[in-house]
Amino acid sequence: MNFANQQYVALIYSAAIILAIFYIWVNLRRRALTERFVDKSLLGNMAPTASMVLKTIKIMVIIAASVLAIIALARPQWGFIWEETKKSGIDMLISIDVSKSMLATDVKPNRLERSKFAVKDLVKKLNGDRVGLIAFAGSSFLQCPLTIDYNGFLLALDDLCIGTIPRGGTSITSAIRDAMNIFKGPDKKYKVLVIITDGDDLEGDALRAAKEAADLGIKIYCVGVGSQDGDVIPVIDDKGDRIYIADRSGQVVKSKLNEDLLKKIAISTGGNYVHATQAEFGLVLLYDKSISKLEKRDIEAKMRKHYQERFQYFLAVALILLALEPLLPERKMISR
Repeated sequence: MNFANQQYVALIYSAAIILAIFYIWVNLRRRALTERFVDKSLLGNMAPTASMVLKTIKIMVIIAASVLAIIALARPQWGFIWEETKKSGIDMLISIDVSKSMLATDVKPNRLERSKFAVKDLVKKLNGDRVGLIAFAGSSFLQCPLTIDYNGFLLALDDLCIGTIPRGGTSITSAIRDAMNIFKGPDKKYKVLVIITDGDDLEGDALRAAKEAADLGIKIYCVGVGSQDGDVIPVIDDKGDRIYIADRSGQVVKSKLNEDLLKKIAISTGGNYVHATQAEFGLVLLYDKSISKLEKRDIEAKMRKHYQERFQYFLAVALILLALEPLLPERKMISR
């Protein structure tokens, strides 16, 4: 026999013992109180119809009904049938910009850290989707392959930082081409690339790469991080002082969000674009409203035992006993 609610199994034995001890204590206490006022030799004459056997039967019925009810609560199971369970989902690569411009603080605490928080919120919603992680700056790197091991994915996400990609700059093109290599194959469905960036594409032709990705069935969703007004980029120099990145002429550089490019990339593949704000990053919304609606493929199928519930038998007997208990006599019949 198997119990679905194992936490109640110990209670079954405890309840039987506690109820039995309580019954014995009550009877001993009642007898002791009675003997204070009546001599033992007179007890039989005072209550000639009293029957300890009948009272014990009634108590045992109550105890049995209580124990059976607890057994039913523990959900006993025996006998099983084999059931096939399937997991379905999509393959989703999340590509995060780790260039220095992602240190800008127009989204708190900064663009990169806010992006990582949003991805963690997204992972909480996943159930069967395979997810992978690409880091990109001047080039790109597969930080975590496609997996349903979400804890492993989150460990890789935590390791993501400015400097993960040694080569400086920003190449959205490189991230898209990396995704194309990972998704390569004849199947033109179930493939999603989410790009989280401020939109600067300093190297390559991202729009052209996106159109090539669309031909492979890859849908690209873009999340623009930052503001159109832009913000300065704080860094720590060799002396440990906080400074701001400047151009060759000494002017402090402002990193601005390039929404136009990100919108074109998303639209060219049949995806969507969302602008991340401090209040609503938009990644979970993007998943709920669009990505989760895409056709899913079967990822794995397993055979598992489905045990048959038998609690109803114990519950039925418990109810019958409780219904019969008031009908049982406490006193013996005396013939005249």
